[in-house]
Amino acid sequence: MNADILLSLSGGLGLFLFGMSLMSNGIEKAAGAKLRNILEVFTSNRFTGLIVGILFTGIIQSSSACTVMVVSFVNSGLMNLYQAAGVIFGANIGTTVTSQLVSFNLSKIAPLFVLLGIIVVMFVKNETAKKVGDIVLGFGVLFMGLSLMSGAMGQMKEHQEIVDLLSKLHNPIVAILLGTVVTSVIQSSSVTVSILLLMANQGLLGLDMVLYVILGCNIGACASATLASMSGKKDAKRAAMIHLLFNVIGTIIIFIIFLIAMPQVIELLSRISADNGRFVANAHTIIKIFQVIVLFPFLKLIVKLTYLLVPGEDKKVGYRDSFTLKYIGDKVVFNPATAVVEVIREIERMADLASENLNRAMNALITLDKEDIDEVYEVEKNINFLNHSITDYLVKINQTNLPIEDLKSIGALFHVVNDIERIGDHAENVADDARSRAEKGLTFSKDAQKELGIMLDKVNDIVRFSVEMFAQGKIEHMTHITKLEEEIDELERLYQKRHIERLTRNECTPEAGMIFSDIVSGLERVADHAVNIAFAIQESEEEQNA
Repeated sequence: MNADILLSLSGGLGLFLFGMSLMSNGIEKAAGAKLRNILEVFTSNRFTGLIVGILFTGIIQSSSACTVMVVSFVNSGLMNLYQAAGVIFGANIGTTVTSQLVSFNLSKIAPLFVLLGIIVVMFVKNETAKKVGDIVLGFGVLFMGLSLMSGAMGQMKEHQEIVDLLSKLHNPIVAILLGTVVTSVIQSSSVTVSILLLMANQGLLGLDMVLYVILGCNIGACASATLASMSGKKDAKRAAMIHLLFNVIGTIIIFIIFLIAMPQVIELLSRISADNGRFVANAHTIIKIFQVIVLFPFLKLIVKLTYLLVPGEDKKVGYRDSFTLKYIGDKVVFNPATAVVEVIREIERMADLASENLNRAMNALITLDKEDIDEVYEVEKNINFLNHSITDYLVKINQTNLPIEDLKSIGALFHVVNDIERIGDHAENVADDARSRAEKGLTFSKDAQKELGIMLDKVNDIVRFSVEMFAQGKIEHMTHITKLEEEIDELERLYQKRHIERLTRNECTPEAGMIFSDIVSGLERVADHAVNIAFAIQESEEEQNA
């Protein structure tokens, strides 16, 4: 093989991989948040999960990206293993869309896609449009790479030594191992099958060996999810194991069929295929569909088998656990498309801690329980830890390939973390007042205690509604939040007035009165922070669109 052929093959493969990456990343950035929402909402059972997996993977052109995202969802508790299994089964069918596209050989119009993509990327300012331009450009580059590789393979037929070498590939096991290794290295079965398609078109590889290599590609495609799950929790490893078991068991079944009836399989596929390229694409699709049909009834058993292969349970991390991250950090599966969702869950956990600590502090203010006061200070240290850790993580993911919609919300998330930390500070201030009251023997009147209780109930409501609106998108809480904010503002003014009247009547001491006044003002500010949390992402999106 001369240097020209090697250079053409290398350049073509490079263009193909770059085009595939550009197209896939563009789709994830332009529509990743919407696709993620579809995964969250429409995977309630294994049947809908199967359909979503097919469509999702068909759109983003990568079963690896889909399965890694699913592993990330399982790791964060956003999806259970049975839901994940349905999506993973569907992803295995969706990944065949790429080979079907490649088989139509659109190389002649590829330069047009490249030109259109470059025009959009260079001259359009809208970020979403730019990502669409990346998709179009990637599509064109991909087919230009295919054209270059196809030309090089056409020249390879003239070199008898290459033809002789490839013709010696007769061992099915070697063919399967070859497909597994190559796909594991490239981390894309679509790329390997596309190369096979070109080789089959040029008559460089026998159709029987092509089918065996495709089986190996199916196993090699599991590498990405398996590697991603290594740093994850037990369920993340099980989700990756579902993908591996599906492909290994499916490969064994089809391998047996091939050994028994390979001539009949080739004849059937040839009848429904216009040429060898379509033969490869159709074989890839039919193999995947057959695997799903055969294994789908045993989905629950496959999930149960993963518990035997990955035994044990993770240490449960509660929302109270100190100095521990539950949803983000180095010990979880990282995926750009799910990173912001995981941050929001960690922030929600931090908000629960801060809210509980405020109530603990208010209780200690009345009961003067020393253990409660001490615990407020300990929990505040944990809240500060979460504040710094989440902030650092936001800085880190802001530099990754996040979907455009998620990028818009990063600034708002920084503000939300800060607002929750301030609520924690108010709890600490109340604990300081409780300690001061205990040391000086200060007392509150029954009216003052009743007023603090009423205001705290309102504050608890607005914090709960605000966190739910922020974390779960419950826009219906907007009216309640606005009404509660007005009521709390009015209570703050009313209670400050009554407090002055009690001071005038000598019903409380000036020192106790100062504490009461500070706490009422503090609770009103907590309500303000809650409102900031509720509207943070919405306001951020409005600023981006302005």
